[in-house]
Amino acid sequence: MTDQLVLTLKGAVSLFWAASSSIGIGRQTGPSELPYYGRSPPVYPSPIGNGSTSDRWAAAYGHAHYVVSQMTVEEKVNLTNGWPGACAGNTGEVARLDIPALCFADAPDGVRGQEFVSAFPAGIHVAATFDKDLMYRYGRTLGAEFHGRGINVALGPVAGPLGRIARGGRNWEGLSNDPYLAGAGMGAVTRGMQDAGVIATPKHWLLNEQEFRRRWSSDMGDAISANVDDRTLHELYVFPFMDALRAGAASVMCSYQRANHSYACQNSKLLNGILKTELGFEGFVVSDWDGQMSGVASANAGLDLVMPNAGFWGDNLVQAVRNGSVSEHRLDDMATRILAAWYYLHQETGYPNRAVYPSNQKHPAVDVQEDHASLIKEIGAAGTVLVKNVNNTLPFKKPRFLCVYGYGATVSAAPWQDPARYGGGYEVNFGWNTLNGTLIAGGGSGGTTPPYVVSPFQALQERVARDRGILRWDFYSQDPATPYINTDACLVFINAYASESFDRTSLSDAYSDKLVLNVAAMCSNTIVVIHSAGIRTVDAWIDHPNITAVVFGGLPGQESGHSLVSLLYGDVNPSGRLPYTVAKKDSDYGHLLNSSGSQPDTYFPEDNFTEGLYIDYRAFDKHGITPRFEFGFGLSYTSFAFSDLSVTIKPPAAAGQGQVRLLAEFPDPSIAVIQGGHPSLWDTLAVVRCNISNAGEREGTEIAQLYVGIPAAGEGEGEDDDDTPVRQLRGFHRVGPLVPGEARQTEFELTRRDLSVWDVVAQQWRLRRGEYRLWVGASSRDLRSNGTLVIEK
Repeated sequence: MTDQLVLTLKGAVSLFWAASSSIGIGRQTGPSELPYYGRSPPVYPSPIGNGSTSDRWAAAYGHAHYVVSQMTVEEKVNLTNGWPGACAGNTGEVARLDIPALCFADAPDGVRGQEFVSAFPAGIHVAATFDKDLMYRYGRTLGAEFHGRGINVALGPVAGPLGRIARGGRNWEGLSNDPYLAGAGMGAVTRGMQDAGVIATPKHWLLNEQEFRRRWSSDMGDAISANVDDRTLHELYVFPFMDALRAGAASVMCSYQRANHSYACQNSKLLNGILKTELGFEGFVVSDWDGQMSGVASANAGLDLVMPNAGFWGDNLVQAVRNGSVSEHRLDDMATRILAAWYYLHQETGYPNRAVYPSNQKHPAVDVQEDHASLIKEIGAAGTVLVKNVNNTLPFKKPRFLCVYGYGATVSAAPWQDPARYGGGYEVNFGWNTLNGTLIAGGGSGGTTPPYVVSPFQALQERVARDRGILRWDFYSQDPATPYINTDACLVFINAYASESFDRTSLSDAYSDKLVLNVAAMCSNTIVVIHSAGIRTVDAWIDHPNITAVVFGGLPGQESGHSLVSLLYGDVNPSGRLPYTVAKKDSDYGHLLNSSGSQPDTYFPEDNFTEGLYIDYRAFDKHGITPRFEFGFGLSYTSFAFSDLSVTIKPPAAAGQGQVRLLAEFPDPSIAVIQGGHPSLWDTLAVVRCNISNAGEREGTEIAQLYVGIPAAGEGEGEDDDDTPVRQLRGFHRVGPLVPGEARQTEFELTRRDLSVWDVVAQQWRLRRGEYRLWVGASSRDLRSNGTLVIEK
């Protein structure tokens, strides 16, 4: 108690004192933290939520204010922290006012740890579909399963990590490392989940870009500090969360690590300044589990709910309110925000009974799967990316004889050491590069509990049996002994694993590469399928003449084999696109290859984001590095042509074809901010149109991608000429299916935000004057049609 009180008082006088009851005495001999104070700007007091975003939020706040006004201090505090219970997180209840405990549960791709629930594709796989409709349907269906089990709050979707570090352990949970693609996914998935009645929780706010030293530990001390400039913070890392907030996200989870030396769950700039003021957030901020590092400081900095227990709050928060360290207005706001989210989703009436049980307890079967497997199969196929296809090796033309090799072809023999996490839990998976079995999801809190797994081998057997063909297989040998001369094709299945709690040690592995080469040496038609939790380099074998096709299978969920086989046989024409850049060699990623793991003995470890806006394809473009497969790349069984790019300016600011006049550089400050940011940021300023036609011989769907080159800073504006990437994704559409010869016009709406940069002096999004270059194409480097948009002074 004494240690906690001392640390809480420290939190009151510092901006970001990192503390837990286990740190205090052991840290007495360490160096002073004073040089780091103030590196994250102070923003106080914490804004009071008022429901001004919409009538729906206003009604929710009206209910919440009325109920909170009847509560004692102790009852309000009871709502603000976790309690023991059946769910991953459980709030306190106020029984006399009919306020139940709220149930929080993982994961972003399925209800984890329960029976009769589905295992959906992972976030990175959903991003690879480049399909906003599928993203929404994914969120809606995922939310329906949480809702059906009586879970109030689902902990997802994910845009933190964004994917800055190529070997980041949790990149697979997120929706790509491009902020626009991730934002489109965050908005669509959030809207879908909440349309199903469940509170979505976009996470992790903010800058959680590595697993190494992501949190304080007794053996290593403080967590890493992600040190980032203000413009990069907004244009890369805040950007996708804006979409989730605009879609109505009622909760946001803050992250473990420090940001500019202030722990994220007590960082007043991130919580009070950006989230609640600049972006007008109406909901509540919940800590990552055990992510609270102080008492008074975290309350005043904008944290509303601590999980999974009382942390530094509970009775201490009651005392802090009584002595004025935390105002009762702040406590009222914390309780009001939590209840407003509950009312906003109308969970107070008719919500399903909670049906969350431990696996070792006898309980009734609560089946929420419905026909969700069909959507899982559809997304699994849509997010599968074909990257090599020599002489139309694929699709198969009713082969009679197939050979199957590799550990990734069939299910793991023993995947249930942890009954809540398919494949392996924290107790066994540390340091894995691969999973010995087909890979459908990564590890950690984002893992899934599938009702079954359709392996590639199972699905191939079904198809070959139907065609009265034959199969030969060897799942275990690295150097299969028997060549089959009469085989039509050999398929090799490998994977690349990743998990929460550690970063990947490699983007490839020697065992798998050798397996591929050994099969290719004896089979002239070798097809490689990689199920991967992120980037997987392939230059050890990609140019081998006997390797005729390569498929990036992603993390497709429980219907994995069916999704893949539908593509291999041409039932589905591949349309998945890479949501990251695959380099020729690891070193091409530069200092963004590995997490900052070289500071194990540093008291205050740092990771300086010196690359600014230049991550992934932006960095490859800036440094003139040729990738193996660029961002947005993916092959089809047909071909497409792009033509007739045109630009139309939205009135009343039109000044002619492709020109805009009389637009204010900054949003009107007299207009109030609503959740998601200033309303004018979402105004459409221009519409880009382009014709897409099927120039091949098969029906297919193209992913048309719009890239924008924002003009460099003008003379005297205090910024370098190369401060802005040469091109950035600012639109995408799934066009089709188109039959051979069919053409269709696609439209891309460009908003003020799409065309703006963050002005660090004005602290606002700014439209630069000048010529904006426009490209529409099939990837970040396959740019087929171009034009310009001019914003004049």
